[in-house]
Amino acid sequence: MRVVSWNIHWGCGKDSRIRIHAIIDVLRKLNPDIICLQEVAANHPELEGNASANQFRQLAGAFGGYQPVLEPTSEIYQNNMPRQFGNLLLSKYRITQVHRHSLPWPPDPANPGMPRGLIEAVVEAPGGKLRVLTTHLEYYSQVQRMAQVRHIKYLHWEACERARLYQPNSGLDAPFQLGFRPGSAIYCGDFNFTPDSAEHAEMLATDDSIALPLVDAWAHTHPDTARAPTAGLHGFKWPDRPDCYDYFFVTEDLVPRLNEVTVQSETAASDHQPIVIDLT
Repeated sequence: MRVVSWNIHWGCGKDSRIRIHAIIDVLRKLNPDIICLQEVAANHPELEGNASANQFRQLAGAFGGYQPVLEPTSEIYQNNMPRQFGNLLLSKYRITQVHRHSLPWPPDPANPGMPRGLIEAVVEAPGGKLRVLTTHLEYYSQVQRMAQVRHIKYLHWEACERARLYQPNSGLDAPFQLGFRPGSAIYCGDFNFTPDSAEHAEMLATDDSIALPLVDAWAHTHPDTARAPTAGLHGFKWPDRPDCYDYFFVTEDLVPRLNEVTVQSETAASDHQPIVIDLT
């Protein structure tokens, strides 16, 4: 099982030109079973490079064998047309449930920020059902970012507790027949924090609840290797220096299935690099 997570920067390269076909080419070469993308845009001509096309539609159409889950976390109307920006998940595996979670956006007078969200898809993977979740957290406001991390941890506890308490019940009315939603999960995306941050520590913090502990998949598979940067390569204006902002966090029960986590550093199609996780 292979999952790719990538903040595609609406396909805008360092020459300020948008090339969605370059994003598609990289993804096809990686040949993932599940694709998790952030910073997908539609009808945003004011963004660098003129992101006026509907990239959600372009990317979903390019991967016709995958089931798409769209989550525009920002939807602003201009001339009665929605300008959308957010996340996209594409899965080869059958999806049995989808949950779109809005993340906290507490007012921060120093940084307005933007709305953020989390896609959750329950997939029938070869090793059994699991949840795959992708997000893009706030960059500028540490107050908002920490609130978002804590809400993700709450949602994780909620899912694990519901997996313990509730089983599928065909006797319920149709909207209540959601089927099994497991605690086992892969969380990925652009978290906009560094490995030495308080937010990273919060993601991994454990308590005495039923929630399955989360593990930083890179740290587990590369215990003696320096963290590979996921942004700051190829001469982009941001960030000031290469660092890691993109992660895979997996539940502890999936650790025995972890094979490898890699950062694809070659492509310059975005200001972030694709990250890849392989599980048995």
